[in-house]
Amino acid sequence: MATKKKRTPNVQNNSWVVIAADSSIDSQKHDSEPAFVRLRNPSTDATSLYMLSSGDVQLFEVKAFEEDFHSWFVGQTVQRDGRLLFVTPMDPLYLIMPYLIKSGKEGKFQPVDQVVVDEEFPACSRLLRCTRSLASLHHIAEEKKVGKQRFHQYSHEKTMNWLKKKVERTVGVLKGRNISVGERVKSTTYIRVKSESDYHDEDYLRYAHGLISEYLSDDLSKALLKHLQLPELTSPKETEPPSKPPKKMTAAQKSLAKADKTGMKTMSSFFSPKAKAEKR
Repeated sequence: MATKKKRTPNVQNNSWVVIAADSSIDSQKHDSEPAFVRLRNPSTDATSLYMLSSGDVQLFEVKAFEEDFHSWFVGQTVQRDGRLLFVTPMDPLYLIMPYLIKSGKEGKFQPVDQVVVDEEFPACSRLLRCTRSLASLHHIAEEKKVGKQRFHQYSHEKTMNWLKKKVERTVGVLKGRNISVGERVKSTTYIRVKSESDYHDEDYLRYAHGLISEYLSDDLSKALLKHLQLPELTSPKETEPPSKPPKKMTAAQKSLAKADKTGMKTMSSFFSPKAKAEKR
């Protein structure tokens, strides 16, 4: 009698398949290992996944490419989470900025370690250990020194100028890499349908603004758009021509509409195929 094969138990696997630069996972210079952390997304205010390098020196954004019914074979195991994660460097100021904006409403200078505090995301304090964080705070905040201690307060003007430089640098990269932008580009394939001379600086500014806005709140994105002196685009509904007015009914049509249609057949019923009689 043939024996039934025992099924292997369903073991939960918490590993992922990640594409990252060697420098992001290098732990030789520091004691701690790189770690995935959940932090508050500066654009949506929801939870997002990020990665901190060993020693919390650098912050990385984690993007997921996901397909339905996709798994990975890792060694002798099957990884059910079929997502492919991409890890790319990210400026920690984007995540620190919302905390400074919130504290700035109090109208006073505060130590930044008392500002970047979040009960829901306690790992946010690790952002201040990043190399670029404390050294770059002057881009988005006013600073005062009292002895050896530093105090900061959010500056909207400095932030707009800093974000404008980010947009301008992005425009330079787009032009340098000959990336097509604007409404004349098919977004799904990025096929250029016009020559380079047909593109205007506004097309590049708008495209770069959209990329930077992925890390900003709606209010900041609109403020940056105004700072770049770009008018808001009207929605397609606003630009659509008004619908045609209904045609006026003739006297005969009005009288027919008021008539009792009980027992009357529609015109299409005279042209529809007759139902075949059932054979007995």
